[in-house]
Order: sequence, then C-alpha cells, then structure tokens
Amino acid sequence: MQVVCLDLEGVLVPEIWIEFSRRTGIAELSRTTRDEPDYDKLMAFRLRLLDQHGLKLADIQRVIDGMGPMEGARAFLDALRERYQVFILSDTFYEFASPLMRQLGWPSLLCHRLEVDHAGVVTGWRLRMPDQKRAAVNALKALNFQVMAAGDSYNDTAMLGAADAGFFFHPPAAIVEQFPQFPVTDTYDELRAAIDAAAARLAR
Repeated sequence: MQVVCLDLEGVLVPEIWIEFSRRTGIAELSRTTRDEPDYDKLMAFRLRLLDQHGLKLADIQRVIDGMGPMEGARAFLDALRERYQVFILSDTFYEFASPLMRQLGWPSLLCHRLEVDHAGVVTGWRLRMPDQKRAAVNALKALNFQVMAAGDSYNDTAMLGAADAGFFFHPPAAIVEQFPQFPVTDTYDELRAAIDAAAARLAR
C-alpha cells in the first residue's frame, strides 16, 4: 500500500500568515517556515507581534474564512485520493484549518493546537509532538506503507527525508540550494507525475 503525505500551506492553500500580514499591514507577520527553520522561535515571534498589535484568534480566523485553496488544489487532491491514501501533515493549527479543510473535502489532517485565553487572546501553542511530520512518516513506514511526500519549507525537509520519495513543491531558491537531494516540482501536474513515477519505482 502506498501513501502520500502533503504539507498544507504552500502546497494546497496559501500561507495563512502571509495573507494575514497583507490584510493587517504588519509586514513582520509574513515571516514563515520558508524563512525561519526554528518553529518555536517563529511562533514566539508571531505571538509577540499579535500581542503588540492587540490581535486575537478571531482576527486571524476572519482572514482564513475569506481564503480558499490554491487554484487547482481541490482537483489535484481529489484525483490523488482516487489512487493513494493521503495525509496532510502540517504545522498549522486546528483552530485555523477547519474552513480550508471543508473546501478541500475534509482530508485527514495532523497538526497542532493553539492555547487561547477566555478573551480570545492567543497565549501559546501546543505541538502535537516534536518533529511530528517525520514521526508520522516513520510510523506509516513501520505499518508497511510506502510513503511519498511533498512540501515547500524548512519544516518539511525532515518529512521528505524520512519518506521513500520526497519532493519540493514550488520552494524558495534558498531552500532548494540547501537541500539539492529533493527534486523540485512547480505545478500540480509535475508533482502528480513525480509521485506516480516514484510509486511505480517503489512497487517494482
């Protein structure tokens, strides 16, 4: 049996924090895992900015409600699920993801939780587990699945490395330069072709 693991933001939906940055005019909030490999450091930076500007969870959720999947993402995902089991492995939060998951047909999602106080202020974050993307891929392999994975950021490289076949999807040039071992795809057609070729190779 073969499984595909996909990152969410940058592969199926736009980067939530970049869109939130654009709509609030706070340029610093556009920093993502494409820029900062230390996720805890990145989240601490984001929460400080939210506190400084008096922004709450509801403010972020309003932006997400107006977002949608990337063009072609739903069709790509639906076609992929006809042949493979698909898991979305993301470092986003369940409090963010529901509107986007609904538009993607409720795929299986593994991500994290936010800590929010009674006033709706985001006070912290709770990782499902450290290095959860790599751990999920290794768990699937231990269950005798062949795993193919795709992502676009620093926090995806452990997942890609653990998979039987890993691919970048439209990544920044700086990340490609640091991780040349992962083939680069830039369209859903290219990514699907790479996944199918890897699946055929692994099945032999």
